[in-house]
Amino acid sequence: MKNRVPLPPELEATKAAARRAIGAIRPAQVSTSDQATLYTAGRTAAGHALPPYYLVYFLLVELLEFPFWGRFEKVAWSVPIEFDGDLFSIEHRKLGLGVFAPNPSSKEEQAKEIVKLVGKGVRTAAPFFAWLAERAVQESKLNVVNRSDSLFGRFEYLLGLYKRTTTEAEERTDERHTETQETPYGTMTTTSYPAWELRQNAEWLALAAIEAFFSWTEHVFIHIAILSGNITTGSEVATLAESGWDAKFKSALDVQEPKTKAFFDKLISIRRQLRNFAAHGSFGKEGEAFSFHSGAGAVPVRLAHQTGHPRFSLSGERAFSEAEAIETIERFIAHLWSGPREPAFLYIQKSGLPIILTDAADGTYRSAMQSVEDMQAFLEVLVYKFDQAANMDW
Repeated sequence: MKNRVPLPPELEATKAAARRAIGAIRPAQVSTSDQATLYTAGRTAAGHALPPYYLVYFLLVELLEFPFWGRFEKVAWSVPIEFDGDLFSIEHRKLGLGVFAPNPSSKEEQAKEIVKLVGKGVRTAAPFFAWLAERAVQESKLNVVNRSDSLFGRFEYLLGLYKRTTTEAEERTDERHTETQETPYGTMTTTSYPAWELRQNAEWLALAAIEAFFSWTEHVFIHIAILSGNITTGSEVATLAESGWDAKFKSALDVQEPKTKAFFDKLISIRRQLRNFAAHGSFGKEGEAFSFHSGAGAVPVRLAHQTGHPRFSLSGERAFSEAEAIETIERFIAHLWSGPREPAFLYIQKSGLPIILTDAADGTYRSAMQSVEDMQAFLEVLVYKFDQAANMDW
């Protein structure tokens, strides 16, 4: 039996309510023969509808203190239970969480009721789960999810579409389609220019690619900051995740370095204009929302969208060119993975593994970040451990 952290007094009522919620489910008094029977029990179909495995584990083992069996081949944990006088187990196996029973096809109705009651217990135990989450963050015994490869893949996909569409537009610059048709009012001739529509599509794709880039960097900067040792606790990660893009950038890169500072200034300008355009009504990339008539002609009036600035203006920073923005982004990505951050590329983009905060706190990552060779050696061991855990090869 594992050592449990004492339950705070204010959660005793939650424990009692969860106990009532699961109804007739009881810890099983398992004999040696019963244990052998459960080892060979089969999976019920109803068990597929159980809540997530960790919530079921926390409910039964951590909160209600059901006895359980630990790891064995292809099984992470198993809780033997009794329901209506029959023996079942709730197990997290390699192929997922389930309700298991001897002769499972004859126990489907009971298994459905078990699933229903466990779900009710999980909902009742919500305050306990919140307490567990808060405690885990405070203790920093956490893995930080790594979605960098997927987010970067979205950027690359949109970037590729933008480039192909731009190339096609250039190739079809001189192409014209003329169509003549008879109408009740006479002959009408229309001319269309495929390149114009392609350029419009390319602009939309560029904006989508730029947004995808900033979405990726919001994520990847946090991972770089952890690997570099700039943040090491769950609270710091949570705070940074809620911070602005500029704070995330500065946590991962040194803006005192001239080349990095130049990229920061360009990217923050692109981000500000993109946000003004995309998040504030898409009036115009320079914030133009109105125009008024004057002796000079039509004059655009711009919305500042910045605290501490006049609300309206007749001037603003030059609107970014999509092509220039894309070119800046591609150069920055090469800069991001250069120099002291090159080992981070192997971990974040290549391995796809989550970040382990305990390895950040004890200096393990700092050592691995000394060189590409050090990171490769570290990852060989870590990937093996994750593969073993995924296969439940204990």
